[in-house]
Amino acid sequence: MEHSFYPQYRGTYIQVDLGAVAHNVRLLKKETAQDRHMLAVVKANAYGHGIVQVARVALENGADYLGVAIPEEGETLRNAGITAPVLVLGGVNEKGAAASVKMDLIQTVFDTDRIFMLEKAAQDQNKTAQMHLKIDSGMGRIGVRSVGEVQAILKALEKCPHVKLTGAFTHFADADGEEETYTMQQMALFDEMTSVLPKGIVLHAAASAGSARFAQARYDMVRQGIALYGCKAGKSTYKVKPALSWHTEIVYVKTIPAGACVSYGCTFEAKQETKVATLPVGYGDGYSRSLSGKAQVLVAGKRCNVLGRVCMDQIMVDVTALSDDELYIGAPVVLLGAQGEERITADEMADWAGTISYEMLMAATARVPVMYTKPEK
Repeated sequence: MEHSFYPQYRGTYIQVDLGAVAHNVRLLKKETAQDRHMLAVVKANAYGHGIVQVARVALENGADYLGVAIPEEGETLRNAGITAPVLVLGGVNEKGAAASVKMDLIQTVFDTDRIFMLEKAAQDQNKTAQMHLKIDSGMGRIGVRSVGEVQAILKALEKCPHVKLTGAFTHFADADGEEETYTMQQMALFDEMTSVLPKGIVLHAAASAGSARFAQARYDMVRQGIALYGCKAGKSTYKVKPALSWHTEIVYVKTIPAGACVSYGCTFEAKQETKVATLPVGYGDGYSRSLSGKAQVLVAGKRCNVLGRVCMDQIMVDVTALSDDELYIGAPVVLLGAQGEERITADEMADWAGTISYEMLMAATARVPVMYTKPEK
């Protein structure tokens, strides 16, 4: 294994296995995009995995496009020397439009105002702006909502010779739901609204869950997000590998008597003599306070309950079931990921916190260093 970073002082860090990302890209390309384009979604720092590192691995293993949320993320990719097509999935103001044109980013457009913004920016820079039209087929977020609005976009484009329509897309709201009806309705509306668009542009609708469940929704390109990082996407059964793990270590072990309390608010009171380990991680690192009294961690390959409230910089866990030989200062602890035969998944962690796996992957704050394991060549 080749590592690009090691934590220096505190034993709390994130590890990203880029080999797992590479595996997932190849698998998803084979299963959902063998004869079409694949867009790797790397917005929000690649869901906490590292935008530049993941982008490079994704492109090397079969991705054709990259997806970001804002021009600033596209700028980061361009500054890193990445030249692949990059789609900005969100809307922009005038400054954002100018940045998208400058960085040769494909800009999402959903009204005529933004077309004229792009036209002005392209004229000013003596360039051609590319756009994908966003169609709101039922997500209710951004996008044109009728054939009439699509036609208004086309009329605006006639007045904007520096703006080129190269694609159109929609976003499914319930691709991972129990019923298929809503997604099928969205596809029908998408087909109706794109029927008036020029032929030859790139059409795309399905993300991770939709591309696995609805083969007819793959169109010309599929967008892979959460599955790229090894998390379960809706009803998908693809054997993706989790890429991110979160580690810390034991800094202190003590035994408390029955009746003793642990952490703020005295929400945990020991019913019997209990061995307690303190770990140097807390909500200041992004380990959510909502995990208080619910989460588990792995120590010596065994699950150990988090006791009481998560503090800003520390948590306490019940290690009564472990032997003294397993409990030493510096003993490795896994907050998210595998140790021995056990694994704590992002989905499980999200259930404890009352949220979704996406948020757990992106939870770690800037003070948690990241270590990368590069793919084997």
